Amino acid sequence: MKKMTIADAAEYFNVSKEAIHNRIRRGSLNCIVENGVKYVAVESAKASPATNVASDNRYTHYIEQENERLREKVDVLEKETTRLRDQREQMLIDERVKVEQIYKERDAQLRSVLHVVATKFLSHANEEAIMQEADAINADVVDTEIDEWISLKSFLKLKRIKDKEKKRVKSRFGSAVENGDKRLSLRDGKIFLNPSQYDYTDLL
Repeated sequence: MKKMTIADAAEYFNVSKEAIHNRIRRGSLNCIVENGVKYVAVESAKASPATNVASDNRYTHYIEQENERLREKVDVLEKETTRLRDQREQMLIDERVKVEQIYKERDAQLRSVLHVVATKFLSHANEEAIMQEADAINADVVDTEIDEWISLKSFLKLKRIKDKEKKRVKSRFGSAVENGDKRLSLRDGKIFLNPSQYDYTDLL
């Protein structure tokens, strides 16, 4: 039975000394201690150097394949998440537009009814005064509508803008307000915008 020191065994198997110690702990190499010196029984090795190297190479190749597969899966999931988020945002905007259209149609119908009443059933009354009253009613109705204008803070949250990008985006919106961009409104020092009516892609 051929004995080798740890250093000799490491050179024989073309691995590090730590790898030899690990194989001894796993039992893939037998160890003999004589006079306090640790030897490796080479003939009792469970695999030849070539076999061990081949096994290590296969394991490394398998890990690399798994990593690549996981990376591809993560990419697919990220794209799907982005698609679903954009789809949800567009659905919210579409719903806002529908609600706005419903209110506008209702207001038009109300004015039409009041006009008929003023011209046919109340001919003795002042038609202009009645229509002014109708406008006042419509104004009250408009006040109860859903406010299409949202704050820049809410808009950035809806767009899921990352924190590290928010400062740059806010700066662009601030410059646009100063330049009189009609798509933006400044209220109490805060910037408001209307995503259902305007596109702000150029400022993102």
